[in-house]
Amino acid sequence: MSALLDSMRDVLNQRERCILSSSAARSADSARRREEPVLDEDYRQPFAVDVDRILHSLAYTRYIDKTQVFYLVENDHITHRVLHVQLVSRVARTIGRLLELNEDLIEAIALGHDIGHTPFGHEGETYLSRLCQQAGIDHFMHNVQSVQFLDKVERKGKGCNLCLQTLDGILCHDGEVHNRNLVPAVDKTFATLEREMAQKKKNPAAKLVPMTLEGCVVRFADTVSYIGRDIEDAIRLDLIRRRDIPAKCVKVLGDTNGKIVYSLVTDIIRTSMNNHCVAFSEEVSDALRRLKAFNYERIYKNPKIKAASDTINRLFVMLFERYCNDIETVNHDSVIFTNFLRDMSESYLSSHQTPEIVRDFMAGMTDKYFIRQCPPDMRPTLDWQEGDGPG
Repeated sequence: MSALLDSMRDVLNQRERCILSSSAARSADSARRREEPVLDEDYRQPFAVDVDRILHSLAYTRYIDKTQVFYLVENDHITHRVLHVQLVSRVARTIGRLLELNEDLIEAIALGHDIGHTPFGHEGETYLSRLCQQAGIDHFMHNVQSVQFLDKVERKGKGCNLCLQTLDGILCHDGEVHNRNLVPAVDKTFATLEREMAQKKKNPAAKLVPMTLEGCVVRFADTVSYIGRDIEDAIRLDLIRRRDIPAKCVKVLGDTNGKIVYSLVTDIIRTSMNNHCVAFSEEVSDALRRLKAFNYERIYKNPKIKAASDTINRLFVMLFERYCNDIETVNHDSVIFTNFLRDMSESYLSSHQTPEIVRDFMAGMTDKYFIRQCPPDMRPTLDWQEGDGPG
């Protein structure tokens, strides 16, 4: 049986050589930070192993209660982070299949790309970043933190030992950055990964490009997956009306999430096929840029979703200071010891300063866990409660 399973892995590698594009990432070319013995009974290819490790990580489990855009909303139909990453995976694999790319690598990058997000989404990221800078450990960036979790924090500080191509795609996923086209920055190493992570923490505006076409696809799919979905959520919460969507965007992309996703995916496939890059056409790229600007002004900056901002900011400051003090005073009764540092590897403890440990602990919190750590009289309350339940 072992020989049969071992031969199946060879068959899968041969299948890749036959059906994948010459520009696709090959499983045989994968690289891990630490070499691992290949077990005879393990028929999985390296990027498929990465998918399994991400799915079974504690950080992935916590996606279930992480904000996408709208927090403190009692509404079962509003997108949370776990649904977003599933949508990114699905969209990216659809594109990858048509472009003859490695779907296992695409899935691994997609499922892991937002694992580093804080509670309360990008707003929480802003507050934690400010605290990290004040503590002298540079900016907090969720894409850098995603690599940090999977490479340095998971498995009690031992990390998941994921492939370089997976970690690079996660680091470089920047779906908020608008690109008409992306050409992979090939020939990266783990030293490149470390250098780019440090660069991004020093300068959040630093432009990173994935080393694989698969990583480029996930970056585009990230945008495809949130742009129309955020509009649908905003309509459901009465923040905007469908007729508010700019007419020029509607003409090119449509006025529903389904139409927008289909238009964008179809354009990516048509424009990218046989071009060794991932790209939008000029018309669709312009329409998407306009739609991003609309979302930013009418949704993400909407005062209604900022009602609890001051409270949440104060709570981030309070908890960060509390946990730093708990570590410095060796308060073993603190949750940062009982729920995070207990049984943590010596390699993690010796290589991380107090503020870095607190950063990792707080970034890993779900929204509800964060709120539970706060005094009852300081906890933020739900902003929207209508629309809950099936139907």
